[in-house]
Amino acid sequence: MPIPSFNENQRITDPKLPKDQLGSIQRQTVIHVLGEGEISGFPSATGSHGSTEYTNGSLKDVFLNGTQVLQQSASNTNPATSDFNFSDVNFESRLGTANQTHIAGISDIETETTVGVAVTNGTPVSRSITNSNINAVRVTVGFNALQKFEDNGDISGTSVDIRIQIIQNNGTTTTPIDDRITGKSASAYFRDYRINIPSGFSFPITVRVIRDTADSSVTTLQNGTVFSSFTEIIDKQNAYPNTAHVALRVDAEQFPQMPRAMFRVRGVKIKIPHNSTVRADGSLSFSGVFNGTLKTNKEYCNCPAWVLYNLLTESRYGFGDHISESQLDKFAFYSASVYNNELISDNEGGTQPRFSCNAVIQNQQDAYKLVGELCSVMRVQAYYQAGSITITQDRPTDPSYLFTLANVLPDGFSYTNTSKRIKYTVINVQFFDMETQEFDYETVEDTALQAKFGVVVKNIRAFATTSRGMAHRLGKWFLYTQANEGEVITFTTTLEAGTLVRVGAVIKVADPVRSGVRRGGRISSATTTQIVVDDSSSATDLDGANNPVLSVVLPDGTIESKTVSSISGATITVSSAFSTAPNSNSVWILDNDTVETQLFRVVGVTEVSALTYQISAVFHNTGKYAFVEDGTTLPSRTITTLTDKKPAPSNLTASEKIVVVNNRAISKVFLNWQAVAGVQEYRVQYRFNNGNFTTATVSKTDFEIFNSEQGTYEVRVFSYNALRQPSTNPSIISIATVGKTALPANVQNLRIEPVSPKLIRLRWDASVDTDVLHGGFCRIRHSPKTDGSGTFQNATDIDKLAGNSTQITVPYIEGEYLVRFEDDGGRVSNSSASIIIDLPDSLGALTAQTRREENDSPKFQGAKTNVTFDSSVNSLKLTDPATNATGEYAFNEVLDLGGVFSLDLKRHIQSESFYSGSLFDSRTALIDTWTDFDGGQATATNCEMLVAVTQDNPSSSPTFTAFQTFVNGTYKGRGFKFKVILSTTDPAQNIKVSELGYTATFQRRTEQSATAIASGSGVKNITFSSPFFTGTSALLGANSNLPSIGITATDNITSGDYFQVTNISSTGFSVHFKDSSNASINRNFNFSAVGFGKGV
Repeated sequence: MPIPSFNENQRITDPKLPKDQLGSIQRQTVIHVLGEGEISGFPSATGSHGSTEYTNGSLKDVFLNGTQVLQQSASNTNPATSDFNFSDVNFESRLGTANQTHIAGISDIETETTVGVAVTNGTPVSRSITNSNINAVRVTVGFNALQKFEDNGDISGTSVDIRIQIIQNNGTTTTPIDDRITGKSASAYFRDYRINIPSGFSFPITVRVIRDTADSSVTTLQNGTVFSSFTEIIDKQNAYPNTAHVALRVDAEQFPQMPRAMFRVRGVKIKIPHNSTVRADGSLSFSGVFNGTLKTNKEYCNCPAWVLYNLLTESRYGFGDHISESQLDKFAFYSASVYNNELISDNEGGTQPRFSCNAVIQNQQDAYKLVGELCSVMRVQAYYQAGSITITQDRPTDPSYLFTLANVLPDGFSYTNTSKRIKYTVINVQFFDMETQEFDYETVEDTALQAKFGVVVKNIRAFATTSRGMAHRLGKWFLYTQANEGEVITFTTTLEAGTLVRVGAVIKVADPVRSGVRRGGRISSATTTQIVVDDSSSATDLDGANNPVLSVVLPDGTIESKTVSSISGATITVSSAFSTAPNSNSVWILDNDTVETQLFRVVGVTEVSALTYQISAVFHNTGKYAFVEDGTTLPSRTITTLTDKKPAPSNLTASEKIVVVNNRAISKVFLNWQAVAGVQEYRVQYRFNNGNFTTATVSKTDFEIFNSEQGTYEVRVFSYNALRQPSTNPSIISIATVGKTALPANVQNLRIEPVSPKLIRLRWDASVDTDVLHGGFCRIRHSPKTDGSGTFQNATDIDKLAGNSTQITVPYIEGEYLVRFEDDGGRVSNSSASIIIDLPDSLGALTAQTRREENDSPKFQGAKTNVTFDSSVNSLKLTDPATNATGEYAFNEVLDLGGVFSLDLKRHIQSESFYSGSLFDSRTALIDTWTDFDGGQATATNCEMLVAVTQDNPSSSPTFTAFQTFVNGTYKGRGFKFKVILSTTDPAQNIKVSELGYTATFQRRTEQSATAIASGSGVKNITFSSPFFTGTSALLGANSNLPSIGITATDNITSGDYFQVTNISSTGFSVHFKDSSNASINRNFNFSAVGFGKGV
């Protein structure tokens, strides 16, 4: 159906017109540009281009207002009239070759000449045309009317036969038009006839119009014919080389306005690999190995890789003026092409290539945007590298490099999440349906996301997509990536790795901060079957169980993985040899079923400095491709132990201690447990005496419960994982506590050390109880008993020291010293630490008097104030502690030495504290003041002995010093008075004194000359520097204890010499040296006088 062969005399059958009524025919011819050529043609066409068979078949790929011109099932060679959805549609195509011809029948210049001459039977009308450039002539024949008036009054139509002849200058005559015009018209009716003038006609030519029908001779028949005009037509001669286009002529009877025309074509022919074959659907199949060359003859294909390659290298409509083929990485394009053209399910029971590009690019576009859209069709990213342009595709790829903390900078790995705040759950993908020639939508939903975020709709356009299956996969890919590929890892690495890693590469990352275990580092040494790693300590988890796999970086920069057969210390042995032994200091990674490495796909490599590169990569799941294409469940990858539920901590212990807080002793329960690997926090729950649990979260492996009380604490400790999920079961422990009710521990390691003949130092270990050390006391008491029967109750206070004391200096006296701790609550140690001192008789010491008030008859005859002698217990006691807490007893006699001497006095007291009543009613003090609740031990009383001294004669009017505490020791004076004070701080407690007295002792004193003394020739009188005590009539008897005198001659002693000592007294003696004839002699001598006491 070429454009020149239109039937100009086609009858219009319009049901709106009366029967036999004639109407006008109007046609429109439009040239549609299909694109840059050469294109392959129309997919439904068969036969050679330009043949009727090809043209008919092409009409199956022409859609007018969305409807095929020729039904798809029709025959291309002989279609039936009923196979056409539209009639009177004429079509001619050109495929865009460089030497294609123009489409005839499309006028460019028309010159009309009016004739207006009636044509009658036997009288033709002719006109001459001299313009030899015309391609056609259009002859317009008119009729003044075409109707016949019948006798019955009806008006009917009529017929007129005409012929149009072309007579060449050489006489050749042709009759291209022989037509009968039949119908009815009450007014003028015109009909056009286009007659093509082939090249080679002999000009000038004559156009002759002949009427073969007889002329009407009656008025009832109107059919007069007029040669109205002729138009000289010069057609367009533009062949539009290299542009594929079609001419389409339609009839206004079927299309009142120009229809929307769409064409299904096999597009532009492009270069494809030498080992490829184009399938019927435009995809490619491959055989053999690609050697880097492309076919010389271009072919049509819809593989997006080679479409992009064509666009980048084509000069007419692409970037060929700027990019040469030598700048493109053909092997990268080929790898993408192989993946693109793999046949997968179309979700409708058939198969289709994974990616195809069916696009009409008809507008000038931004180069970067257009390249990006073409890349998006097949999930590739184009980038410039090492002087060439290459592409990387998101397709199944083995990891190509390993990263651990060993080959990144100290900042380590940084993770960010680029996921958008809005999560779409329904994707409407717009694609072009080739069957309906309309845009359609494929809806893809994520029910799991809908359950979380509801229905959130996103409409997207699938560029170059004409397949519902491909649109469906695009929708699933969009949902997957927005939900799963928001995490981006960024790190800076060394020159070694930065120059090898490429955009699009999949990398393995072993990050111990995220995984919870260190399973990667540097190789110390290696063979093809063994490597020795840099660290095998507890910091590195070399787990030989659960199917371990070792990955290493080989010397050529590739990675290789092998299953592990054994691990011993830092040595890892693989089951089969590596292709090459890894270099020392290269990177290794170990992963197994419990912890796998993270996978990321590199999206950016940036040179930071001459030695460092920054790498950015997005999360990668190897199962996403199968998930998108056939719905295979996404595999999970265990990349961390931090999210596993951790075991409960082991070795949970509990202890109670009293500690110091702000200088105050408080009781605490201390909990400790062994740390669990990978655990940062623990949940501690405790309750007291089956009450409600108190919960706390701690990041350490210990916990303290303050102000513990007497009772039972139940404790549970859980381990948290990184998701703050507690361990399934806790560690549990119970502890019975006493709070601060426990008595202080007993004094330990009490010992004695001499200070002087009269003083000793008591030492003991510091208290182990904090409430003693802070706010407590060390209590020291003394009992005169030396048989070990002394008790804290029957002893008297020596001193009360601060609780942190560890020593005291006390008199060196016979008896038992007892020491106890007292805490800040008044609780006293259960037992005393004691030391018994049983002094031997002091040689040379003179006991002047031993006074015991209980030995008098009657006993205790001294003056009593608020003190009573209780004969039932033979003891002094406070008369009424509730009324008078203090009482006094004065000794019955005054000790008179007869002169002023230094005298050793040692007290003697035997006392015992007791409760005056065992019933509550008998205890009148406030209960808050009670130091002992059950009356078990009375320790609130005391008995203190005092002494007053005078140097005057006690029998006259002496002046005594004030009473002072009687401390065993040396006193100077002549007269001594004694008394004892009984006291209590608890009205319920009293004290009984059963023995009371003192011992007065003169120490043996030696006085000797400092230098030799000359005796002279006679009696030499010596006076002591201090008198000795020799006794009084009341004490031992007068002169009953004279000093012993020793004389040592220092020179000139000869045989027979001797001396006599006479007149010994308390103040001196006489010595007389004589020779053997009893004559007085003068000799030098020293003396030594040994007596008792030292007078004034």
